[in-house]
Amino acid sequence: MIFYGDEATAKGIKSAESEKVLNIVLKDDKKKITFGQATLGGGSVDRYLGSAGLNRFNDGKEYSVIASVNNTNTNLFSFGSPNGGEREREMGELADFADPTDGVNKIGSVGGSFSSPLSKTVTASGKYSFTQRNNYIQGNSLLQSIYGYGKAANNLISNFEDYKIKSIDRIHKMDWDFDMKLSPKDQLKISPKLSWTNSTSNTLKDRRIQNNRLSSTGNYGAANSTESPAAALDLFYVRSFTKPGRKVLYTLHTDFNSLDKDEEVRDFNRAIDSSLNVPKITETYLNQMVRSSNENKNIQSRLSLVEPVDLGGTLEINYDFDYTKIDARRSTFDNNNNFNNGPILVDSLSLKYDYSFASNKVGMIYRQDLSEKVKVNFGFAVQPSELTGSSTDKLIKTSYSNVNLVPSAGLKWKFTKEEDLSMDYYGRNNQPSFYQIQPVVDNTNTQNIVIGNKDLKSEFAHSIVSKYRKSITRRGQYLEASLAFNLVNDKIVANRTIEPNSTIQKTTYRNTEGYYDIKSYYLFTASLLSDNLQMSLNGNADYYNNISYVNDKKSFGGHFLFTQALQFRYTWSDIFEAELNGNYSLNRATFDWPVQDNITAHSGIVGLGSKAYLGKHFTMGLELSQKFNAGYSSSWNNINPTIINAYMEYTFGRNNLGMLRFQGFDLMNQNTGISRAVVGNDILDVRNNRLARYFMLSLNIRLQKYPKKS
Repeated sequence: MIFYGDEATAKGIKSAESEKVLNIVLKDDKKKITFGQATLGGGSVDRYLGSAGLNRFNDGKEYSVIASVNNTNTNLFSFGSPNGGEREREMGELADFADPTDGVNKIGSVGGSFSSPLSKTVTASGKYSFTQRNNYIQGNSLLQSIYGYGKAANNLISNFEDYKIKSIDRIHKMDWDFDMKLSPKDQLKISPKLSWTNSTSNTLKDRRIQNNRLSSTGNYGAANSTESPAAALDLFYVRSFTKPGRKVLYTLHTDFNSLDKDEEVRDFNRAIDSSLNVPKITETYLNQMVRSSNENKNIQSRLSLVEPVDLGGTLEINYDFDYTKIDARRSTFDNNNNFNNGPILVDSLSLKYDYSFASNKVGMIYRQDLSEKVKVNFGFAVQPSELTGSSTDKLIKTSYSNVNLVPSAGLKWKFTKEEDLSMDYYGRNNQPSFYQIQPVVDNTNTQNIVIGNKDLKSEFAHSIVSKYRKSITRRGQYLEASLAFNLVNDKIVANRTIEPNSTIQKTTYRNTEGYYDIKSYYLFTASLLSDNLQMSLNGNADYYNNISYVNDKKSFGGHFLFTQALQFRYTWSDIFEAELNGNYSLNRATFDWPVQDNITAHSGIVGLGSKAYLGKHFTMGLELSQKFNAGYSSSWNNINPTIINAYMEYTFGRNNLGMLRFQGFDLMNQNTGISRAVVGNDILDVRNNRLARYFMLSLNIRLQKYPKKS
């Protein structure tokens, strides 16, 4: 079933992104059933896996309980599948059978859910889960920041870091849904949510920074503790009238979240200026304690009136209200040489700031079916907005008001039952984050100091999205392609400067013009020769015209991402199945200033997966992927890991409800995480450890109980 959301479904308009919803309909003699599973596994290098789940269906009432613990990055809610179910992969990693999670994790979780009709007109459902994740990451990074004036000094700052990060996250979540049919014409849905997160982390870094003949070595340590409760409420109401198609709809979303954070930072640096006859050595030491407390309140609501008009058209009048309020408190204490007096509050690095953003939008949309094949819509809205902020002592104030005119338009052309084209335009406001506007110095990283800009304006984005789909059922073929263009006015960008004769960088933010991006995507699937052989071809090409300021001068940086993937899948009866995958990705960044340059990285993956069924009870599987990397800035990133996974399964018992599995993961012991990010004048290459070679034996038992037939 294709679901477009509550509001779109109520309007009868496919105006939102769809999602596929699996609707399970049980036979009358199966509406009372109890089923579950239990899995237990142990392996080499202290790897373990355990899970248990129980489900009960009883004439419309559903109850589920599940618990899991493992240190193999296994899907917690896979109902005990010994391999943890399919690990999520991005499109560019279809051939990669490596575990995509950085670090080594110990994860435990317990959860429960229910769904039950409370009366003939009210249905309730809810779920609760608790998850604890212990993560350990060890890695390296190289950050290149491009500065300077032509061939002058200070062209490039290279920051190489070795780091270790240990973190523990504890998350409680509770969600409810209440669906109420108040009358034949009135429906109401209320969805409250609660969550609570507690996190601790410890970070240790050794770094080496080079800026021509200026260098700096040092070590950094940080211990963080955060606590974040949150609550949210979603409400949806729809009222139908006697006249067909006439409706009133109201949606409300409100949420509250609080973040309390304690951070202790120790940062030592030893800078050497080798440009002098006698090198100058400067040592700095930072020992700070930072206490932050942020409260965020948000309200979003929409009132819509849908009215059918002559000639099959529909007029929709909307009023939208959006309000965000942030109360921020930040206290910075100096711990240097104050063992007797205790920490000393640093006023210049502390903050008490209140920030709010409010917008009202009034608009209308007219939709018309020109024919059975062509549908159009066009609309217009006026959106005044106001952004205000002030410190508690009122010494810092900011206020910005703006009015945006927001047109919208759309076209959907259904050429045949199996072919259609859609094009849409819309505009929206993007407000700055508090981190970007906080008017205080953040020097917890002494080599990269951040100062917010209280005078930032909100962005306004124009988006054009087109999508084409065609399927040829008799040939087993499907084609989908999309093209999107985004233009952002008053784009919020970073303004990076370098301190003279040092390796210290400062970052602030400002609004500017010139940013746009173009994104394209396609997918083609087909049956070859017969239904036993399937082919899938997909790819994307994205271009970002990034804007940044380097030493207060505007710089344009193009960022091009290209990915191409090909997959063949073959099945031979119930005996054998295999898939052959390959993909290539290109990551290219170009700069026009301070120097004209382009930096390109390539990566490719070839993968083979196969599964053979040996009789009724034995199954064997093999996964192989070879990755190629080139063009990264460090030799340790230009590695080509080979990943081999293998497993054997034996099923037994009535209806094969039991399964014994032996598996080997990453037999070559080469699993490594490599990535590149380009932001402004920064290029960041990262290499992190990942789950590596282990062997595991696991047992899975499925349980099923049906009511006795009378």
